[in-house]
Amino acid sequence: MKSRTRTIAATGTLCALAYAAAAAGRVPLVLFLKYDPKDIVIAVGGFAFGPSASFAIALAVSLAELFTISETGLWGLLMNVISSCSFACTASLLYKRRRTALGAATGLLCGWGCMVCVMLFWNYLVAPIYMGCSRQAAAQLLLPVFLPFNLIKGGLNAAVTMLLYKPLAAALRRARPQQT
Repeated sequence: MKSRTRTIAATGTLCALAYAAAAAGRVPLVLFLKYDPKDIVIAVGGFAFGPSASFAIALAVSLAELFTISETGLWGLLMNVISSCSFACTASLLYKRRRTALGAATGLLCGWGCMVCVMLFWNYLVAPIYMGCSRQAAAQLLLPVFLPFNLIKGGLNAAVTMLLYKPLAAALRRARPQQT
């Protein structure tokens, strides 16, 4: 019971850190697209506690953003959850199978690629709705706007996560329940 309580507390702390990263670290890049480093925290949480923790953190932070700093409402919530989960859950799932630096790098690269592909698809579907434009107009933005944005976002998140995961994951593992 004590170790489960520590895991819940650590996950809650990661939610708070990810939200702080999203709120304080938002950098406008192009049009309405803003980079924030919350996926770094979400991925580190997934490395320490597994893909389900990544999902839980992504969902909790996206909900908190919806009610506080979001300018895109429910569509932004949907896109945030999809983006964060496609990156962090993919990375942590692969890392869970191979808990080495190479496993982390492979997971992060695959998470980056997955996020880019998934977000191109979802931007094609959802952008016309919240931008108030035709699907054709949104499709014309896929390569010059959405692709570079997602490449930059995923690349930054993967690189910084790779640099930070060892020290942060070591601290988080101390809070992780011991296997019996």
